[in-house]
Amino acid sequence: MILRAALLVTGLAGAAHAQTIGFDQVSSILNQHCVRCHSGPSAPMGLDLTSYAAVLSGSWTAIVVVAGDRESPVLRRIRGDITPRMPLNGPPYLSEAEIAMIEGWVMGGLVEGAPVPVAAPQTRPAPGDPVLWPDVQPIFDRSCIKCHSDTSKLGAPPEGLRLTSLEQVLAGGERLVILPDNPQMSPLWRHVTGTATPRMPADGPPWLDPDDIRLITDWITQGAPDADGTPAAIPTGANLRLRGVLTGPSAIDGAEFTIGPNTRIDDRPAIGDQAEMRGVVQADGTVLATRFRDR
Repeated sequence: MILRAALLVTGLAGAAHAQTIGFDQVSSILNQHCVRCHSGPSAPMGLDLTSYAAVLSGSWTAIVVVAGDRESPVLRRIRGDITPRMPLNGPPYLSEAEIAMIEGWVMGGLVEGAPVPVAAPQTRPAPGDPVLWPDVQPIFDRSCIKCHSDTSKLGAPPEGLRLTSLEQVLAGGERLVILPDNPQMSPLWRHVTGTATPRMPADGPPWLDPDDIRLITDWITQGAPDADGTPAAIPTGANLRLRGVLTGPSAIDGAEFTIGPNTRIDDRPAIGDQAEMRGVVQADGTVLATRFRDR
């Protein structure tokens, strides 16, 4: 099976090379799988893959494609010869035919080919506009899944939190990270804004762009809707944990919760103290504290 796959890739690359592949052909693959992250000022390592000139310029630290070199960094990444394999939100990764096409372009001398139309930049929702999952997914892909995915550079996603799909974001990891309609009670929002520590992404600064944070805030406030605009269901029964400054009798950093007769209270904190609340989401979206203590 491995030999047959290798022969297929070699054959496709050879055929592609014979046909003189131009960047116009390769760009369609990059546009589909890569430029969601590798474009604009926030592109990881400054590697922009939106144009012929940008690809040849490489990243801040290295050239990524060398004519005639099958060991070019881009090829090694998409083949999985080095980790993390690209695209980072795989599997699935590029198909054998797609890899062969890019390899054929490299081995054929990095031909520019026909001019590639410049795609219009994705329009971001303005403040107050509806924000859907496809509007915020590129932020997670670009800044979060390098750690929070099955291909985590840490070996495993911290606290089991995977952020590669809407379902995973809403499910959380060991605990809930998004409470629809309530950013202040959503640990993910708290960490990307720096309300909670450590601030995320963990390799910052730089942190998320203010407009990225605004989009995530609006998306959660609007109910964390999917691509069709359907808000997420209330995660009744899910566990939550907040740590921060007590700003009210039952509020941490402004996030309100309920203290019930069965709430375990240890060393009740005073306003302004560091506090921790562990709670459970109720059917109406409120959070009932199961434990409340001074930190």
